[in-house]
Amino acid sequence: QVQLVESGGGLVQPGGSLRLSCAASGSIDSIHAMGWYRQAPGKQRELVASITSGGSLNYADSAKGRFAISRDNAKNTVYLQMNSLKPEDTAVYYCNAHITPRVAPKFPRNYWGQGTQVTVSS
Repeated sequence: QVQLVESGGGLVQPGGSLRLSCAASGSIDSIHAMGWYRQAPGKQRELVASITSGGSLNYADSAKGRFAISRDNAKNTVYLQMNSLKPEDTAVYYCNAHITPRVAPKFPRNYWGQGTQVTVSS
């Protein structure tokens, strides 16, 4: 069993900052790419940022220059530092990880966290 648990969401004023964390736990053999997605009401889920096991980064245009993704491989944790937040960043943020489990079937697949609400409002 593999679980992703997110934390760090909340209510913040425009221009403020939040840091999201997502820890993977359970029967894990290896973690490949990790990332953050978001889904606003009435919209499709979209990629915000991702990071490979080697540290290569990818950002949505809306996140470039404001958000920073990082990971701590020793803690199986990925972070999303969000600065200069805007009302349009309001969404449920989901952690995603491509993981090879330790138990059969031992093939890599995607896992999702339960989501954490981020609300940017004055």
